[in-house]
Amino acid sequence: MKRAEHAVEFLDRPVSPDDRAAALRDVDRLNAWFGGDWLTRRAVRRLAGGAARVTVADVGGGQGHFARRLARRARRRGGSVRVIVVDRDAAPAAGDPDVLAVRADATALPFRPGAVDVVTASLLLHHLEPEAAARCLGEMRAVARCGVVVNDLLRTRVTVALVWLATRLFTRHRFARHDGPLSVRRAYAAAELRALARRAGVRLHIRRYAALGRLVAVAR
Repeated sequence: MKRAEHAVEFLDRPVSPDDRAAALRDVDRLNAWFGGDWLTRRAVRRLAGGAARVTVADVGGGQGHFARRLARRARRRGGSVRVIVVDRDAAPAAGDPDVLAVRADATALPFRPGAVDVVTASLLLHHLEPEAAARCLGEMRAVARCGVVVNDLLRTRVTVALVWLATRLFTRHRFARHDGPLSVRRAYAAAELRALARRAGVRLHIRRYAALGRLVAVAR
């Protein structure tokens, strides 16, 4: 399937805070229910290598839904994960002392090299055109001491159909119903993602999860 270049989703446009928050809640619900969060959490644990205290930067983390879950699960395991949510538009709601918010662009992260242990980006990269996506990958790898986790949609017709159905059954806001299938069509295939990473001087290990409609890339 050819990538839908230059397509624009509702969440790429200026929208009201209420609409953005409602659509992000829908996206979060799908991530939590259908395995997206689990894949990212597992990759973070592997990169952290069992460390008791870990610092994670979640780039494009929206209102911090994933960040709060990651921090809570770490505490239940007896560890500590401090998550910095980096997002251009939305800041996380209050409620977790281990979650901080930084308003910044994904292509210009405001951290020094090696400032955090792991950098995550879930459902972010497909929103960026190739040049910006390559810059984002380079920025993330530069600030990550242990590695980077990129979790995005697997661009197949089957995934389009599954996402279309899921957004009709389990979302409430029209933005999510429009943006979900389009996000699949905008996602980078594995070969395209590797090419972007090479431009940024980053080496990726990529795995496809067809049953979940996901592609996970890890840079160490």
